[in-house]
Amino acid sequence: MDNNRLNILMFTNSYIPHVGGVARSVESFAQQHRAFNHRVLIVAPEFLGMPESEINVFRVPALQKFNGSDFSVVLPVPSLLKDRIEQFKPHVVHAHQPFLLGITALQIARTRNLPLVYTHHRLYETHTHYVPGDSPTMQQFAVALATQYSNLADLVFAPSESTARLLQQRGVETPINIVPTGLQLDYFANANGYHFRKTQNIPSKAFVVGHLGRLAEEKNLSFLANSVAEFIARRQTQHQQRKKNTPKTYFLLIGTGPAEDLVATIFQHAGLSKQLLRAGDLTAGQLANAYDAMDVFAFASKSETQGLVISEAMACGIPVVALDAAGTRELVADKHNGRLLQTESYADFAEALQWIADQPALNRLALSHAARKTALRLSIEQTADQALKYYARIISQQTRLQGKTDQQLKQLLQLLKAEWAIIEGMASAANKSILGGQIEGKHLTDR
Repeated sequence: MDNNRLNILMFTNSYIPHVGGVARSVESFAQQHRAFNHRVLIVAPEFLGMPESEINVFRVPALQKFNGSDFSVVLPVPSLLKDRIEQFKPHVVHAHQPFLLGITALQIARTRNLPLVYTHHRLYETHTHYVPGDSPTMQQFAVALATQYSNLADLVFAPSESTARLLQQRGVETPINIVPTGLQLDYFANANGYHFRKTQNIPSKAFVVGHLGRLAEEKNLSFLANSVAEFIARRQTQHQQRKKNTPKTYFLLIGTGPAEDLVATIFQHAGLSKQLLRAGDLTAGQLANAYDAMDVFAFASKSETQGLVISEAMACGIPVVALDAAGTRELVADKHNGRLLQTESYADFAEALQWIADQPALNRLALSHAARKTALRLSIEQTADQALKYYARIISQQTRLQGKTDQQLKQLLQLLKAEWAIIEGMASAANKSILGGQIEGKHLTDR
């Protein structure tokens, strides 16, 4: 290595222009590593709308938008990738998923005798409904694949303590280090919620419950929408009874996805369609302003490993109401920087939102200050520095392949056979869709 300058080779099934937690994580770490004078080469699928010119990014052809899902089906990796890797001369390989391009990462790491680092970004068993033939067996397969892959890696990054404990409980024996996705704190510190409210025609004195993310089944959006609708309805009734001309309450929903219409239907049935504001997908430059326009951030997902959007909201000083789950309990402290609920109840969630809304100005300010203080622990400079130290340590170890037994390799091969059967089935279905004119473009994303 040149003066400890690392060449980091990253493989990800999700990358810009796709909007999602994994894509943002990869991009954030890559940018900061480069700012620290290290080199990063990212291998990712092609996406519709991706930049025409990219530096240090190698795109692999992939099917996109298969049956409305967001999972990538990567086509055979071209031989040009081998030439590019040879030129890049990586010191470490970092996989961000255990399947598809994650398998390519494993192959390259082993054939070149390089250390393999794997980040467990997702609870993959909560996403199997996107794959044809979803079943409890498929969920078990997802857990087994991630576990076996972790045990074939030389180092595992877990975004939170809860995720690290879960991996250990599932039998991961590879060393695990906690490395959350960091935040560009300066970006959030300069947010302008007033400007965002103005562009969205939201009254400056309105109380805004906000949510940002992919609008999908695994995010528990039916529960969230019903809870927020109950809060708004209850708040309106109280105001009518008190005959007070108080500001209106809105639910600001940012993002798109298959559950978007479900949320709209819930609010329609509650007679609250005018209180639902759908902003759609926003550019990276608009996100901080959108967070800053909220009075409270509502989050009901139980499928996270970190809850990146929670920390982003807190970086803008927005208190959070969330269910107790992995990825949230490390961030949300009940009645300190928000509310952390132990029960999944519409009434309890609505009451927690009401608790935030009823706080006097000084108490709301204290909640905001505590939220910002929580986010300070997650600066990208700190988390990227942690990752680099772990990279350097694993690179320096000469015995990294010990313990990767033949039995582990055989088990993974069996799982790969199962994965290949799934991919064949998806490719067959995709081919039928193409012939029937049901697929747009030739790529498939992964959020």
